[in-house]
Amino acid sequence: MAGGAIVNTAGGKDYPGKLTLFVFFTCVVAATGGLIFGYDIGISGGVTAMDPFLKKFFPEVYRKKQAAQTNQYCQYDNQLLQTFTSSLYLAALVASFFAATVTRVMGRKWSMFGGGLTFLIGAALNGAAKNVAMLIIGRILLGIGVGFANQSVPVYLSEMAPARLRGMLNIGFQLMITIGILAAELINYGTNKIKAGYGWRVSLALAAVPAGIITLGSLFLPDTPNSLLDRGTDDIGEEYADLVAASDEARKVEHPWRNIIKRRYRAQLTMAIMIPFFQQLTGINVIMFYAPVLFQTLGFKGDASLMSSVITGLVNVFATVVSIFTVDRLGRRALFLQGGTQMIVCQVVVGTLIAVKFGTSGIGDIPKGYAAVVVLFICIYVAGFAWSWGPLGWLVPSEIFPLEIRPAGQSINVSVNMFFTFCIAQAFLTMLCHFKFGLFYFFGGWVVIMTIFIALFLPETKNVPIEEMVLVWKSHWFWKKFIADEDVHVGGNHLQMAAGNGKGADA
Repeated sequence: MAGGAIVNTAGGKDYPGKLTLFVFFTCVVAATGGLIFGYDIGISGGVTAMDPFLKKFFPEVYRKKQAAQTNQYCQYDNQLLQTFTSSLYLAALVASFFAATVTRVMGRKWSMFGGGLTFLIGAALNGAAKNVAMLIIGRILLGIGVGFANQSVPVYLSEMAPARLRGMLNIGFQLMITIGILAAELINYGTNKIKAGYGWRVSLALAAVPAGIITLGSLFLPDTPNSLLDRGTDDIGEEYADLVAASDEARKVEHPWRNIIKRRYRAQLTMAIMIPFFQQLTGINVIMFYAPVLFQTLGFKGDASLMSSVITGLVNVFATVVSIFTVDRLGRRALFLQGGTQMIVCQVVVGTLIAVKFGTSGIGDIPKGYAAVVVLFICIYVAGFAWSWGPLGWLVPSEIFPLEIRPAGQSINVSVNMFFTFCIAQAFLTMLCHFKFGLFYFFGGWVVIMTIFIALFLPETKNVPIEEMVLVWKSHWFWKKFIADEDVHVGGNHLQMAAGNGKGADA
């Protein structure tokens, strides 16, 4: 990190970083909010690869899939089918803005409760769907649930966790997402074997299980000290001076949406936009949404394609566990940079392997051994994502905002994430049809750009208490020029700015 360091020379309290059983339990329960997002990501691709589902709702795609010598790149190219998947993310985008107000006014736990309840209703509608309209209305309700949960859960976890373990506990959210994906893929594998053809209904309706977990679990959660202070509650026990100072600052802010565009928050706002934007352009949702569809396109048949997606789901879970135990030791930057490099290599290799067998015509067959190599590199790619951009895409934006603009900042993070998830979900199958194997090179190019961005502009945030995060930006070679000395408020401590930091926002 360029620029001088900031040294705390006061006699104020340091965060002890003690992890009690109570804090651990609340973080685990809150993290289950990730299950609903993960289950949906995993279930969508499997259901859209099931013949009975396609025959009932998307007969045109079903006929194209059955035709001999179909262009493998284009057999699933259908806007209505893509709308089934993507409508959820558009709804989540809109919902995240309303969730910011609920989170700020009523607290984080009630935002989680509302998200779980709405998702529960959407799951019931999807399981009982008679036509495409019912499917899409159900998807919209699921999206509202995802928008509320994704807005509140990462913030809740970052506020409840001790600073030295914040990365580990926050990544619990991403771990639950990956567990949800894996559970969905296993369920799809099982329901696809139901001879009567209603397996897709079981898959969609079982979304009620993760929804029920977070809905009931949220009722037993306490609110975070930050949220209680922000809403004017003083009965929170012994809190630290900088937490109270942050709350005092937050209470002065009546319009967080107006404040967030101020110069002193430029670094946080940039990260809240660019990190979720880049996260979607890693190409991971191409793999996770449409894994069974993608593997069928690569020549895998029926159960084989679903089993291949189960394998990638397992890799996703275990690699996320790796990040849980390394993020607070190695730091955020190291994981971002290593994971990005790994993904770039894999995307180039997979794109080349597909090009050799399918060329631009999209017609060809992949031998079993060759297919195994493709799956291997896809798994290595998924592992790279799962210990870098996957968890850190939620962790970093949730930990960098000061309390006064935190709900608004997280809403921007979620809405940008959902907007580009929507774009990718809506466009992927069409892009695959037109870009062909070049689609992997396309996403690989974006990973190069985002890895350079992280190297230059993201400072290390591990082990820094949330209310002292401003000091990290004030020390950074680029962002320090946006923050004046008088904008730094951290408890009652005296801050000594080491030489080389410049003179604040006007430097």
